[in-house]
Amino acid sequence: MVDITPPPAAGSQVINGYGNGGFRVSNQRYEGALLIFPDRTRAWPVGAFEDLVLADFEPLRQAEPGVELLVLGTGRSLRRLPMGLEAEIRAWGIRVELMDTGAACRTYNVLLLEDRRVAAALLPVA
Repeated sequence: MVDITPPPAAGSQVINGYGNGGFRVSNQRYEGALLIFPDRTRAWPVGAFEDLVLADFEPLRQAEPGVELLVLGTGRSLRRLPMGLEAEIRAWGIRVELMDTGAACRTYNVLLLEDRRVAAALLPVA
């Protein structure tokens, strides 16, 4: 079988796996919630999904290059942000796609390979 998937650019932050309260990104293990950009990964010091506020998303607004699409992994199951919070993030010019964390990891990787200006905000799954 021939692999037709293009390789990611050097230094790209590819999600290799998730579970047990953390993630493996570019073959490095991280515990807890993460913000992943195409060129860097950082801890995302947030509490429960229900406690998310606009300030938690500020690193996305300040990102260079700018983020056009946020893939938000909401944990084991899909949850919805309060309409006002999602609208405030969209006002920054960032579209938000919510999905369970597993789907968010897979979607982020596809968008990364498409060279999109994407970021992932991921809540861990136990």
